[in-house]
Amino acid sequence: MSVLRVGNASGFYGDRFDAMREMLADGPLDVLTGDYLAELTMLILGRDRLKNPDAGYARTFLRQLEECLGLAHERGVRIVTNAGGLNPAGLADAVRALADRLGIPVRVAHVEGDDRTAAHPGTLAAHAYLGGFGIAACLRAGADVVVTGRVTDAALVTGPAAAHFGWGPTEYDRLAGAVVAGHLLECGAQATGGNYAFFQDGDVRRPGFPLAELHADGTSVLTKHDGTGGFVDVGTVTAQLLYETGGARYAGPDVTARLDTVRLSQDGPDRVRVEGVRGEAPPPTLKVGLNRLGGFRNEVAFVLTGLDVEAKADLVRTQMEPALGRITDVRWYLVRTDRPDAPTEETASALLRLVVRDADQQAVGRALSGAAIELALAGYPGFHVLAPPGKGAPYGVFEDVYVPHGAVDHVAVLHDGRRVSVSPPPDQHTAVPAPVPEPPLPQPLPPGPVRRAPLGLVAGARSGDKGGNANVGVWARTDDAWRWLAHALTADRFRELIPEARDLPVTRHRLPNLRALNFVVEGILGEGVAAQARFDPQAKALGEWLRARHLDIPESLL
Repeated sequence: MSVLRVGNASGFYGDRFDAMREMLADGPLDVLTGDYLAELTMLILGRDRLKNPDAGYARTFLRQLEECLGLAHERGVRIVTNAGGLNPAGLADAVRALADRLGIPVRVAHVEGDDRTAAHPGTLAAHAYLGGFGIAACLRAGADVVVTGRVTDAALVTGPAAAHFGWGPTEYDRLAGAVVAGHLLECGAQATGGNYAFFQDGDVRRPGFPLAELHADGTSVLTKHDGTGGFVDVGTVTAQLLYETGGARYAGPDVTARLDTVRLSQDGPDRVRVEGVRGEAPPPTLKVGLNRLGGFRNEVAFVLTGLDVEAKADLVRTQMEPALGRITDVRWYLVRTDRPDAPTEETASALLRLVVRDADQQAVGRALSGAAIELALAGYPGFHVLAPPGKGAPYGVFEDVYVPHGAVDHVAVLHDGRRVSVSPPPDQHTAVPAPVPEPPLPQPLPPGPVRRAPLGLVAGARSGDKGGNANVGVWARTDDAWRWLAHALTADRFRELIPEARDLPVTRHRLPNLRALNFVVEGILGEGVAAQARFDPQAKALGEWLRARHLDIPESLL
């Protein structure tokens, strides 16, 4: 069958508004996807739904569609999105109303069954991560627009691929290839030079969004429309492939993809071939993400300028102590951004951050702000803050649980109103993912002179979050650099370079086909991004911090 060209126009709720029009106008596509959901987004949409029961979906998508639905219809591009969030039926109805108002004859379907909130009292939103076969059923029945709630990010691609190529649920290698393509597309411009360690290799001022050319055997080519910004090479694709993953087995509701089998090769300018992906039976359970309100949070940053920074910090802590006594969670962070004999006031200053959390909004609101601001004329010399603390904002807590496939009623609601149930895989077609035996290490480099230098001179990295855990993917750009990296960057060395991880479980996974290591750091993000327990709550820059750390590197690599 023909190649299926699937593009992406959104990597998160708030991504570039014009991307949908650009992807439709700048080149040929068969399917355009949009990923709007993340752990934090589900909490945001849950709070929206508290205010308005008819809300709960990504409103940006509807505004984009108002500009682009006619263009998509004219070009025969089908649209698949998880922008339905907590209310896919509501968004589907809104799309129908929009199409009627614009006079565009489109068939709109949606997928439901992911909502598990009623089964988890006390949560703001609880949703199972569904696979792609509900999307496939909608497309096979003729839908032009398919709206989902919480599906896996990759399901936005596995669904269209299964529908187009006629794949069944046990064609694991083909499905795994589509999962990898979906994972490469899901974060938009991160595959085309955005957030890339070696961003200076190309012009990334305005990266184009990616597309994948999928083939019936599950292989694909990752590329972008001609003439758009950014670039696609083995490095940009490797970086995205490592993003927010763990070991060699990447488990999902449709298939477990073996990331250790992925082979990448440059297939021309801005084209990377993705092949060799093997798949295995999916796990017997579905992941369910639970979001609940954890309480209220506030923060104030005291600016400490010039001399005696430590003593000034001690004075603030002492003066604030009476106001903090009844608050459940109090954290102080002294950030030494100051320099001696600094040429500017800003570079002569350090920050003392106070972060508080409590179930009582009053405790972290007016009581805190009053105590902090009352020090304005009675504190350390040069007293000021970056901004006065507010009244205290709610924060969320994320966790995940697992339920059998059969506990979820996965349903495709077709454009004509018919409801088609998506059967769960039978027990004999599921398998609990087991750790893959570690592949052998490459031959070490021969001994030679070394130089103290940043890791980032010879390795790239990309990091991200999964609940309270972080992952850091690190890859080498040459075979010799891989031979050194695989031996030098052990889990223990990682803990030395990242002191926050010293007392945490750190697991290292080797992926020789990618010349890569993937580190999973458990618990470094506390209760997840919504709790904002860390300076970088999504671990987005953890990999860049690692690349900036110095160690002894063979001079032959520098």
